[in-house]
Amino acid sequence: MKKLGFIVNPIAGMGGSVGLKGTDGKTILQKAKELGAKPIAPARAELFLSYIKQFENDIQLISAAGLMGSYEAQKIGFKCKKIGEEKNETDADETKNAAEKMIDENVDLIVFCGGDGTARDIMDVAGIRLPILGVPTGVKMHSAVFAINPESASRITIRYLFEKIPLIEAEVMDVDEEAFRNGRVSAKLYGYVLTPYEPDLIQGIKVASLNSEDELRNQAAIAVYVIEKIMKPNIVYILGPGTTTRVIADLLNEKKTLLGVDLMCNKKIIAHDVNEKIILEQIKNKKSQIIVTPIGGQGFIFGRGNQQISPSVIRQIGKDNIIVIATKNKVANLRKLRIDTGDPLLDKDLRGHINVIIDYGEQTLMGIE
Repeated sequence: MKKLGFIVNPIAGMGGSVGLKGTDGKTILQKAKELGAKPIAPARAELFLSYIKQFENDIQLISAAGLMGSYEAQKIGFKCKKIGEEKNETDADETKNAAEKMIDENVDLIVFCGGDGTARDIMDVAGIRLPILGVPTGVKMHSAVFAINPESASRITIRYLFEKIPLIEAEVMDVDEEAFRNGRVSAKLYGYVLTPYEPDLIQGIKVASLNSEDELRNQAAIAVYVIEKIMKPNIVYILGPGTTTRVIADLLNEKKTLLGVDLMCNKKIIAHDVNEKIILEQIKNKKSQIIVTPIGGQGFIFGRGNQQISPSVIRQIGKDNIIVIATKNKVANLRKLRIDTGDPLLDKDLRGHINVIIDYGEQTLMGIE
């Protein structure tokens, strides 16, 4: 029987839909709650466990107690061995203690539900002594230890436990959230962990955009095309994060939030750094479109760093009103686009193919998985 360690960070990702770009620190967590943020980690933890429950007789699940995993196991009827104490509030020390106990239990793999901060906490304890795998639950997730989504995490887990796919040393990154909220990406490599190697199911690390003349010229050409040929009067445009979308605002002499989501109408920004609630209020009974650019190296157009564009927002706007823009260099380094909205049914509806604007008057068809 294989031993699987399971840890949930119950507050991971709560800052996403409310536009806080993370939940590190008690002050930010409290602010997220005041803005109406709801926990997302428990549902994604249950989803992961539901995919592997059919192997329950072959897996001994060793879970952190209470909010950190055993509640989710109990909810779906997955038998588990609880470690640690059940607490109403958890922190990094609780995560580290759980990981240490799982090492003592000689687990074959630790699966955690969280973001980059959770990955760092487990890395501090596990190092490269045993493999870990992340179910993406945070906001940023720059590290290379995360599966694409809970289903992908389950497939990797089963393949590793019973087919022994190889391990690689994967980067654990984290971003200074305070700098991130102020529009500056300050990503740092903290170390390496072992993770199962399944390239089609692991997201990889984020790759920054080039700052070359060709790249800047390409971004400008895309922006001019969007302004001249795409944008129409009285339509609300939801501009996702990124340098490529920011150039659209720059050419209109408007100041866009680089790492946030802004709303534009009649070529003027009407709301800066909005959250899900504001977006839904502003697009109600109005013709609206979404303009996003994929994350370099990962390919995500939804579900990484733009959780403000929530399933409710996407459903209201509709697949036909999603506009994807990307430079030729970015597209050349992506095999496909990815989505992880947190709503499996919506993800299924969005899969297929979409035209991506890659230059003035030039598009390419890309698959979405």
